[in-house]
Amino acid sequence: MTLEKYIDHTLLKADASKEDIKNLCKEASEHHFASVCINPTYVKRASELLQNTDVKVCTVIGFPLGATLTNVKIFEAKQALQDGATELDYVINISDIKNGDFDNVKKEMAAFIALKEDYPNLVIKVILEICYLTSEEISKICEIAKVLKIDFVKTSTGFGTGGATEETVSLMKKIVGNEVEVKASGGIRTTADAKKYIELGATRIGTSNGVGIVNLTEEIAARTGY
Repeated sequence: MTLEKYIDHTLLKADASKEDIKNLCKEASEHHFASVCINPTYVKRASELLQNTDVKVCTVIGFPLGATLTNVKIFEAKQALQDGATELDYVINISDIKNGDFDNVKKEMAAFIALKEDYPNLVIKVILEICYLTSEEISKICEIAKVLKIDFVKTSTGFGTGGATEETVSLMKKIVGNEVEVKASGGIRTTADAKKYIELGATRIGTSNGVGIVNLTEEIAARTGY
């Protein structure tokens, strides 16, 4: 199992510096990760650093609470796209879910998908923040995602009270099938963690420890031929 292309190499800390972003991009390029996932303020810098590489620039929208109004999220998304982002991970409005306002969830998701009219290669991931949701609520969102054909459903921001779980990734994959991909994130720090979620159906892994995950894999491969 080659893990590199599953990994969104992530740095979303509030105190991330320009040098931190430079190092993140260097690591991502050297290991050929799927993307770097960074805050919007660094999208332009990352897109410049990753020119002529196979690493995509992913940013987060409405992060980390999801409580921003949809039109504000879309404004933020458009600016990020202009700055060079090619993937957007947006946080769903959790209050809408808890209030049972699934029409608002649909409208917001559709507004993000509409961005593909001007950016046809754009990849959009909706962050559910599963630690605050019931299985029924998670199922409902995944059903909406499948109908609207968003690219990914994603477990977590990494800033909530919990991250990815085997039970929830399995549930999400069961509902979306092959129509929508699953990104597992939050608390994934080891090679064993990453492999576990990939085996459950995740096709992206959000982690701040991508290098450690891959290096351990390479070490094991050298010893065992895996």
